[in-house]
Amino acid sequence: MDSDDLGLFGPGSVTWKVHDEPILIVAGLRSLFLQALHPRAMAGVAQNSNYRTDAWGRLLRTATYVATTVYGTTAEAEAAGARLRRLHDRLRATDTLTGTEFRIDEPDLLRWVHVTEVESFLSTARRAGLPLSDDEVDGYYTEQRRAAALVGLDPATVPGTAAEVADYYEAVRPQLRMTREAAETAVFLTAPPLPWKLSLPVRLGLTLGPPRWAYLGIAGTAFALLPTWARRMYGGLGLPTTALSADLSVRALRLALAAVPRRYLEGPLIQAAKERAARHATASLAG
Repeated sequence: MDSDDLGLFGPGSVTWKVHDEPILIVAGLRSLFLQALHPRAMAGVAQNSNYRTDAWGRLLRTATYVATTVYGTTAEAEAAGARLRRLHDRLRATDTLTGTEFRIDEPDLLRWVHVTEVESFLSTARRAGLPLSDDEVDGYYTEQRRAAALVGLDPATVPGTAAEVADYYEAVRPQLRMTREAAETAVFLTAPPLPWKLSLPVRLGLTLGPPRWAYLGIAGTAFALLPTWARRMYGGLGLPTTALSADLSVRALRLALAAVPRRYLEGPLIQAAKERAARHATASLAG
């Protein structure tokens, strides 16, 4: 295996530019709020995962998967996709509205998860202040078709531009519902149990210590960044001032994260990818 393989995207891609933003932690939560509005997608998660008892473990596994597809070598990204496809292949769930059984890897469900995720990454980064041209926005969606292929989707069926993403949301909205499961998930995402070390103050009776307040702020910002129609489905305000407040909050959070040394924000996958890119650039200059 080429030790300097740059993976599916590489340092010149819009994908690396977007995912270099630590603010994407907010984007991940935003995508989960959105995904919960799809009854079948929500049923698939609720019936096949222990997200309530292992919320942070599931979040870590998802973040690791995304980091691997973005920053891993081509072989690492393809292996991660193959593992996910094998997992999905054996999972089934029951539609809570019709009682019919369905596969977790139905293309419509995979596409919903993919689009809500990548649109959340892009829109959050942009609203936080990352400068991206319209061409770069379309380029990001086109590049992310490679990630869609890893989960088993035909890239040709995946929105590849901002206009196609907007059309997709318009087409899928009639299928979305504010179900009991969606409401319970939204409450859970807003105030999940903290990891043991962070929850110690709670066990001692300090119910709203700094970690809890910090997370509530992040979750509140993620919810406020939802499209107007999604906030309204949850019963939230769809006013322009809500969006403005969200923009100000996410920009302030991005500035705060910019003050944190990168070594504390970048995991080993990102560091290894940047080291490979540096070696590749050096070799190119030498050649």
